[in-house]
Amino acid sequence: MQTMGISHFKSHALKILDRIAKNKETLVITKRGKPLVRIVPYQDSISNHAPGRLADALVFENDIVSPLGEEMWDACK
Repeated sequence: MQTMGISHFKSHALKILDRIAKNKETLVITKRGKPLVRIVPYQDSISNHAPGRLADALVFENDIVSPLGEEMWDACK
């Protein structure tokens, strides 16, 4: 992971962003020697096992009343 000062990044931003996209490398921008931001290349596909991904974990049920029966729903009123 490469680091770079914010003033250098500001003056060469387009060229640096092209290089990051081409080489798939990560860059940390610093301000007065302290890390400010991390720039990572964009990825088209996200792994299905990434944290927070629930699309494949949920099951859609068409009818949520029938499995319990009408009497259970009336008892909750």
